Amino acid sequence: MTSILRFTMALATAALLSGCAFIPVTGLDDSGASVTRAGPDPRAERLPSLETRHFLLSEQEQQLVGETQVLFTRYENTFAALAREYNLGYEELRHANPGVDHWLPGEGTPVFLPTQSIIPDVPREGIVLNLPSMRLLYFTQQDADETEKRSMVTSYPVGIGREGWATPTGAATVTQKARDPVWYPPASVRAEHAELGDPLPSVVPPGPDNPLGHFAMALSMPGYLIHGTNKPSGVGMRVSHGCIRLYPEDIEALFERVPSGTPVTIIDQPVLVGWHNGDLYLEVHQPLAEDERDLLVEAERLLAAALEPSQGTGVEINAAAVARIVAEKRGIPFPVLHFDSTPEAFLAGSRVVENTAPIPEPAATASTE
Repeated sequence: MTSILRFTMALATAALLSGCAFIPVTGLDDSGASVTRAGPDPRAERLPSLETRHFLLSEQEQQLVGETQVLFTRYENTFAALAREYNLGYEELRHANPGVDHWLPGEGTPVFLPTQSIIPDVPREGIVLNLPSMRLLYFTQQDADETEKRSMVTSYPVGIGREGWATPTGAATVTQKARDPVWYPPASVRAEHAELGDPLPSVVPPGPDNPLGHFAMALSMPGYLIHGTNKPSGVGMRVSHGCIRLYPEDIEALFERVPSGTPVTIIDQPVLVGWHNGDLYLEVHQPLAEDERDLLVEAERLLAAALEPSQGTGVEINAAAVARIVAEKRGIPFPVLHFDSTPEAFLAGSRVVENTAPIPEPAATASTE
């Protein structure tokens, strides 16, 4: 028996003993080429999905939150509906599932939910927005008991500025808050729309045509807002003129909690590294189109820094796994200290959850009367 066959059998046995099983799943990558992946057992019990928004940190320096989950699609499912149901953005879900048709996943297709994430390496204060992950984190202090306060982080998917209208990085504060805001389109935006044959008025009142939605928070960066949207399908994409969009239900919840003066930190960290349960994890996102950094070099640098306190203990990085995680950029944290596992093996152990995404109503049939 070859070493490769023994290795494959060992992985399959381990998966069965842990209650998860591999099955080959065939799909198409973005180029249309056929790819084969390992997936979870479609016969597994469907469990309730886990919390994806609010996380009470067990310790001040906890570096990972959440847990990767997986569901099986129904024929009518769309990525836009799945993303909104599970607190994800559209591109976030698409990148996590290469080889799956994001327009029509089909019946019984496993779709991984990237609902585990590494907290960026920045001060945990106020609002933190990481542009490549297109996620907004809001840090607060919560009473753990009568004598102790613990940090809580709330995580939301966001839409950000498209190429040429990029959301800027830097430090800011929330300066104003408005319900049912009036939108005053900047001259540059009005000029762009006019060139496209879609002229805008100088003032857009509250209502269904207002792209700011029902809630908006102005930043000390002139001209930039955190706001809702009248087009929720754009959350999790680069579609704005630089402002930060949230789902309507998310901006309403955030608006109520965030006071004026709250600090806001906007960062550009496509590569994230963190420790969890004694293992080191690497999470790599699709970088912004204008980002020319070598992400493999960045990953190696961050992993080396994370391992520095462990030097001399024999801990080694799985370089092949690192190269693959960087190449695929799925936005999912993967362990990198194991030499006997693969991303498929890790994902096959994901929690299989109920598919609760709403099914669109069938189109009304025209009357013949």
